[in-house]
Amino acid sequence: MKRKNIYLTLFSAATLALAGCSDFLDTKLDTFTTPDRVETDYSTLWSFANSFYTPLQYGFTILDNNLFAAASDEAQQTKAVANVSYFNKGTINANSNPLVSIYTTYYEGIRAAHFFLDYAQDGESFLALNRDTVGAANIENRITYERDVRSLRWYRAEARVAMAYYYSELIKMYGGVPIVPATMDKDPDKGSIPRSSYEEVVDHIVELIDSQLDHLQVDWATHEDNVAARAGRFDKATALAINARALLYAASPRNNPGGDPEKWERAARAAHDLIVFRNYTMPQNRNYNAYFTGTGALNNSESIYLIRKTASNTLETENYPISTPGGNSGITPTENLVSAYEYIGPEDPSDPYANRDPRLEASVVVNGSTWNDRVIDQAPGGSDDMNKANTSRTGYYLKKFMTDNLNLTQGGTAQHLWVVYRYAEVLLNYAEAMNEIYGPDEIPSGYTLSARQALTQVRNSASTSLPEVTTTDRDAFRKALKRERQVELAFEDHRYWDLLRWKDAETVLNQPVQGVKVSRDANGAFVYQVADVAPRTFLPRNYYMPFSHAEIVNSKGTLTQNEGY
Repeated sequence: MKRKNIYLTLFSAATLALAGCSDFLDTKLDTFTTPDRVETDYSTLWSFANSFYTPLQYGFTILDNNLFAAASDEAQQTKAVANVSYFNKGTINANSNPLVSIYTTYYEGIRAAHFFLDYAQDGESFLALNRDTVGAANIENRITYERDVRSLRWYRAEARVAMAYYYSELIKMYGGVPIVPATMDKDPDKGSIPRSSYEEVVDHIVELIDSQLDHLQVDWATHEDNVAARAGRFDKATALAINARALLYAASPRNNPGGDPEKWERAARAAHDLIVFRNYTMPQNRNYNAYFTGTGALNNSESIYLIRKTASNTLETENYPISTPGGNSGITPTENLVSAYEYIGPEDPSDPYANRDPRLEASVVVNGSTWNDRVIDQAPGGSDDMNKANTSRTGYYLKKFMTDNLNLTQGGTAQHLWVVYRYAEVLLNYAEAMNEIYGPDEIPSGYTLSARQALTQVRNSASTSLPEVTTTDRDAFRKALKRERQVELAFEDHRYWDLLRWKDAETVLNQPVQGVKVSRDANGAFVYQVADVAPRTFLPRNYYMPFSHAEIVNSKGTLTQNEGY
């Protein structure tokens, strides 16, 4: 199949109109029929159709106006006072949670989807108003009407996919959550919704996705209906990706403590469905840096779903080294992450960053790197002396996603694309699930790849020089998979949630994050010493977030708090 490219330009007007309605789902808008208002009504219909996309989160500004990476062992926030400390110290509670607004925002998206489906029940007739869709003399009207009807029917499917996506994100954070019905009783005393179990929400997600697969657009990039105007809408590949990730999480130890193999089987099948649908093989030795820089992910076969906003310099302003004019150091990668990048050649004692997995150079600015037209020197007396205020505490700076040499003092901007789903993740999801039920090498009937083949495809796309993963032991292969996810998906908002679903967080996130101290020896050569940078605390209760105190109170007893809060 020829690949398609999806990106999203965020919409706003419709959600503003909807978010202020407390009885959101009970609102019924009139179907206007007067000729002088038809054009406005067409616009209103499409505004409501787009409104359920608005709550999608732009991962570059999710926490402290930056990436979420510093909540895990991937990075350390340079700012002395930052909201990420609630995660680093395990102090999130029902009254203090930096991500609390996302809960409300995602439910607004779910309600907006329900609202649109209700509003557009008779959409075909509505779109026919004041259009001669039969007469031969009005062929243009008929063509436009047919195009609008196709779009309307896709939007109906997309609304249900949007609900599935929001629910998948909510249970990732909270476990079981309330499932909003299509309609709600107008009696305010009956307005609260009981909490469903995690398994019930997963089944609801799968049902939403499976019911719409035959109604979604297959490939926006190859469709004749004004493709540019439709870019950013969910399609079949996105729906399959939502399913695959949700079912992988459902099969993982946090949510599958008994190790039910059927849950792993469902996860493997879901990922395999997308692999077969896309019929794509990742190229070897691809340019990892180019994919994540600027518009590199557009028109790229690896992309499944991306979010795009207008060009900006927020990411660079937050994360350029403090010694670069306009930079604030931001979230700095840790030695915990850097040490996960393998060697592809002999180790050089004088340069620990030589002959490493090329994804390291594409993701992290190390000492001695040329970045922003200068060499990074973090030794005492150097341009980036780590003893200076607000320099990196880890000896590293972020590089992935960022544009080099952007002039911040003159307001330079660049395009940034947030990757929601891409093919490499799907292969890793598949490899993990397959290993759990079949081991590294078995290819049972109905499948086309082994776990090892899927993993190897991702590793070869990074570099064919990476050492081969040869273990046949399931546990050792699982360890290799975890390392591969840590490296391949670095800074893409996977690491924290992976540690939680694997039940590894109590081990990994109760150890200090590390960095390197940079100095010079008597001959002027750089010397690197690994050192602890900051402590981390993770409590058993932190495997799920707490519902806010306000949500508990407003539920009138129907919403039960997560354990430990």
